[in-house]
Amino acid sequence: MSIAMREAFGKKLAELGKDNRDIVVLDADVSSSTKSGLFGKEFPARFFNVGVAEANMVGVAAGLATAGLRPVVNAFAIFLALKGTDQIRNVLCYNSLPVVIAGAYGGLSDSYDGASHQSITDIAIMRAMPNMEVIVPADSNQAQMALEYALEQNHPVYVRLNRNPMPEVPSDGNFSSKKAVVLREGSDVTIAANGITASMALEAGAILAAKGIEAEILSMAFVKPFDTESLAASVKKTGNLVTVEEHNIIGGFGSAALEALAATDLSFAYKAVGIEDTFTETGAYDELLAAYGLSGENIAEKAEKLLKK
Repeated sequence: MSIAMREAFGKKLAELGKDNRDIVVLDADVSSSTKSGLFGKEFPARFFNVGVAEANMVGVAAGLATAGLRPVVNAFAIFLALKGTDQIRNVLCYNSLPVVIAGAYGGLSDSYDGASHQSITDIAIMRAMPNMEVIVPADSNQAQMALEYALEQNHPVYVRLNRNPMPEVPSDGNFSSKKAVVLREGSDVTIAANGITASMALEAGAILAAKGIEAEILSMAFVKPFDTESLAASVKKTGNLVTVEEHNIIGGFGSAALEALAATDLSFAYKAVGIEDTFTETGAYDELLAAYGLSGENIAEKAEKLLKK
């Protein structure tokens, strides 16, 4: 189990700030939660708490970007994606400004605050924006690599972060390649997992293997741009695809996968695992994930049913 993703992200921000004086960080009065306060403690002159005003914060970040600085906007994912949508679209994306949008507490990870704070539509919103890249790290290590990568881009990048410590998953160490990482090779079914669901997909692979089913497990952090080549190669081999995401199954990672594969000549059976077009509820994080089908057991069950069809 790695350290909390938000903790790793905050520490990396402060570390990168030592060598890159152009980095400035903006937060919406939640820096103790997002851990951007770690940067603020080290570099108070480059840290701006704009208060509970996410839309205004994005506008301020845009202005700083036009002055040659490298802004990182850090706040809760749901409020950045919804309250800041206008400014993100019309100011950041339209002008292709190099601003990193770090959406903390993504998915169901703000579990005890309930549906009003749980972000299950942010990926759909952000990937629909022209000039925007969308990254959903699988663990704390990937969160740090995503930050480094995003700060090197000359356009907006949305990085979705989780609140909690999550199991580490293998990585090829070359995050800038934007490629899927094959966590397990198989020939019967492809399980393509986005973000923290990669560890659950690995659990599913082990469950299926015990039943004689060999699943190929892909960890795919980049939703946009999408690694069509790697996914298509796997699906061509297995003929079956299960996508897994901590997001509404409408408009998110699974939708991106189908859009990408629609441009190929592949024929395959498909099942989506994610939040099934419903508002979620309050509770312990692990219990919520399981309640909405995000567990190794459920993924394995869905894959097995797909194969039986």
